[in-house]
Amino acid sequence: QSTRTAKYAILIILLTFTVIFFVEIMDKKRIHALQYLLIGLALCLFYSLLISISEQLSFGLAYLISSALTIGLIGLYIRGIMKKGRPALIMIGLLSALYAYVYVLIQLETLALLAGSLGLFVILAMLMYFSKKIDWFGE
Repeated sequence: QSTRTAKYAILIILLTFTVIFFVEIMDKKRIHALQYLLIGLALCLFYSLLISISEQLSFGLAYLISSALTIGLIGLYIRGIMKKGRPALIMIGLLSALYAYVYVLIQLETLALLAGSLGLFVILAMLMYFSKKIDWFGE
């Protein structure tokens, strides 16, 4: 299960950076490249935490602990960067949904491809919907 989780790493990292980018655009608050790097490192550390904790506890509990720690860390960091609670709550909510979605995908062995494809379709549709509301050229 840890190996299957690692296969979704790029998806989680890219979607997290996409959400942060949208939060940055919506709140008109710049996030430095170093801050993106630190968030990326926190996302990578999730997998190290997952593997090490799952050696001691069940996979489900290890996944819950690792994702809660990672989501909490990123949420608090976004709170500190943006100086507002709303963007942090948005990040926490979206990351919680994303980690729950990946957990369900890991549990669905035979339907994982179908559930994954449908989930990505919904995520892309939401990104397209929210991106059309942004004035990209400041007109």
